[in-house]
Amino acid sequence: MAWPAPISDEQAMWRVQSADDPAAFARLVERWEAPVQRLCARMTGDLHRAEDLAQEAFARVFARRRDFASGGRFSTWLWRIAINLCHDENRRRMRHPECPLDLSADDAPPDVPAPDLSTPSQVVERLEQAEIIRRALLRLPESQRSVVLLRHYEGLKFAEIAEVLGIPEGTVKSRMFDALERLAVLLRSERPE
Repeated sequence: MAWPAPISDEQAMWRVQSADDPAAFARLVERWEAPVQRLCARMTGDLHRAEDLAQEAFARVFARRRDFASGGRFSTWLWRIAINLCHDENRRRMRHPECPLDLSADDAPPDVPAPDLSTPSQVVERLEQAEIIRRALLRLPESQRSVVLLRHYEGLKFAEIAEVLGIPEGTVKSRMFDALERLAVLLRSERPE
């Protein structure tokens, strides 16, 4: 179904709720699939599992479409679903750890932007820095990692993060402060220079 004018995420979700509109749902998936995958990859440290979690997030969106509150923001609801799935996955992995048979460059989250006209040594340096940051982020407690990822990687404001996580804005700011302090310590221990 072609719409004459662009519709908001909330309007698309209303169409999914009221008429099980597959075109509206496809529009939401198309718009949000990559950001949700990135968030899940950064939360879990596993790109392949992130793809599964993103699919699960959209399956839950559709299954629970009647639970979406009119007047609410779709993005807030979706981020909350994705974050909760990541928390569940990380708890499951703590109870049942797995050891990968092999690791490849494809397993790293896509944190590094495509290189511009940099020299090979600059590209390698950026990749090394991104890997150090990725490892440090994974060492943060989930509550702090969620705040950092939503703020710095997804660009949410503190009030939006508070809404997504269901906590007061002051708590978000406190977690951000603690996370940045801890990241500074972790990064200094990785690269003292």
